[in-house]
Amino acid sequence: MNERGPAGPWSVPVSVHDVPASGRRFELAADEATRAAVAKSADLRALPRLKATFDVTRLDRGGLHVEGCVSATVGQLCVVTLDPLENEVEEPVDLIFVPGAAAAGVAPGGEALSVATDEGPEPLRGDTVDLGAIATEFLILGIDLYPRKPEAVFESPAIEDKSEHPFAALGALRKGQGGRDE
Repeated sequence: MNERGPAGPWSVPVSVHDVPASGRRFELAADEATRAAVAKSADLRALPRLKATFDVTRLDRGGLHVEGCVSATVGQLCVVTLDPLENEVEEPVDLIFVPGAAAAGVAPGGEALSVATDEGPEPLRGDTVDLGAIATEFLILGIDLYPRKPEAVFESPAIEDKSEHPFAALGALRKGQGGRDE
């Protein structure tokens, strides 16, 4: 999850050493320039709001548990009418980051690791996770790929003459080559 590093549109690096044993809460709000960069990378018309709240706790073996929520208002185009519209995104985050070999599920001492999430643990790169990259990725996961205005209904055009449909020419060829008409 944190492989993008500083090259991503939103970077908020947090080191394991920045998180006390009791944990730390991060409330992030992207500024206008960051929202524009994230909107461009996510192919959005606009991104008027992007926030993330994470509770980060240390794990026994030098890893981190990141839990929280990414919320945003995204500007898109309706897939039916092409009119602009805004949708809300609320995407939960629950990730475990562990150092090196531990990401494979084995602790340095050889015992198996138990993970609190549905997915396996993510590898910790160095001693840092990038909360901005995590927020960006979960925002993109939560975006509706086919946004539609509530009243927009797709209606295919009625074909009055069956000889005018897109495959009419193929049907005519089929009849001319001894094919049977079904």
